[in-house]
Amino acid sequence: MIKGKINAVLAVLSVLTGVGFIAGCSNQSAADDTASAPKPALSVTVIQPSIRDIPMTLTANGSIAAWQEAIIGAEVSDLHLTEVNVQVGDAVKKGQVLAVFSDETVLADVAQSRAALAEAEANLADARVNAERAQQISASGALSSQQVNQYLTGEKTANAKVQSAKAQLDSQLLRLKYTKVLASDDGVISSRSATLGAIAAKGQELFRMIRQNRLEWRGEVTAAEMAQLKPGMTVSVEVPNVGNINGKIRSLAPTLDVQSRNGLAYVDLPDAARHGLRAGMFARGEFDIGVKAGLTVPQTALSLREGFSYVFKLGEQNGELVKVSQVKVQLGRRTDDSLEILSGLNPEDRLVAGGSSFLADGDNVQVVQP
Repeated sequence: MIKGKINAVLAVLSVLTGVGFIAGCSNQSAADDTASAPKPALSVTVIQPSIRDIPMTLTANGSIAAWQEAIIGAEVSDLHLTEVNVQVGDAVKKGQVLAVFSDETVLADVAQSRAALAEAEANLADARVNAERAQQISASGALSSQQVNQYLTGEKTANAKVQSAKAQLDSQLLRLKYTKVLASDDGVISSRSATLGAIAAKGQELFRMIRQNRLEWRGEVTAAEMAQLKPGMTVSVEVPNVGNINGKIRSLAPTLDVQSRNGLAYVDLPDAARHGLRAGMFARGEFDIGVKAGLTVPQTALSLREGFSYVFKLGEQNGELVKVSQVKVQLGRRTDDSLEILSGLNPEDRLVAGGSSFLADGDNVQVVQP
């Protein structure tokens, strides 16, 4: 009896152990199935490349310079500078007196030339009367033809001396005029070598002036770049930490430098001084050469790895998951927050819109609606 009860208990325990084993196996199988199911690496939104009109620009470097710099020099010699009326940076008007030379000796020379002219005119008057009288009495035979010719020649000689005296007086008056150094145009004094009390030689430089305070930017471009430019194109010129101004191409250099094979584009900069620009500053310029359609993607869709740019393209969908592949692309121009794609993509491709830096080639992602 007791032995029968023991056998019954053992049978029940065996059954329970078998059920537990079967349940454990079932749970382990479910856990294995759950572990083997793929999980998304990231939830992403999807975009497609778009075709946009992209502004075409050409970038160059160069210097700002005076459009024209006039040299104002001494027109007289051996005279002292008694006045210097302007300094570097002064704005001047055309005809303004910049400096004055001593004119005492010139005034004396003018007075002497006037006296010489008066004497020559008196001699001419006398010679003219004598010549007229000789012509009147030549028919009577009182004077020989030779004597008459001498009187006529005397008149011509006296007339020549009058002309010479007038020329001498004009020369002295011109010297007197040149004792005042005048501005040849409106502008700004950029250099001054005139010194009070100095004796200047004729032709010696006294001042330099930026005509009309007009500046230009001289951008250095290659031969291929110059072929894309033409007068009238808009250029944005910027001096870092100083200012930015828009100008237009005035002209292109007719020749290239034989060593660098580069040429200059001359760009007018209206009101450059008012924007804080000065001659001699180094500037960067962008030439606006039109627009051209291109395939673009937002910058957020790009991933930079080992110096190259990549996007992640979506493949076939498997349930709720999509496998992505890493695609290397070549970038072109930038427009706003998008970049042009030169190679690697087609307009119909579906791309990950953001978070590319967290993905790897072959990852599974879950697509969500934006």
